Amino acid sequence: MRIKIINIDTEILGGTPVFYGTRVPIKNLFDYLESGETIEDFLDDFESVSKEQVKQLLERTEKLITSSPEILDENITR
Repeated sequence: MRIKIINIDTEILGGTPVFYGTRVPIKNLFDYLESGETIEDFLDDFESVSKEQVKQLLERTEKLITSSPEILDENITR
């Protein structure tokens, strides 16, 4: 089942990508993970975000990275 994950609306945090139905920036999840926090810590702190939203976001991110590895190659000049 696909659910709505991301909302970008200039009326919500100036267009910052947020979890759909919330005002929680997507970047917050990655900041948590980068600092060593768990997904459960994130969900505890941002109760308006569902576990399914996080799961599907991470799955889509994985698909993006594995299907387009060049986006990670810092040696590519554009």
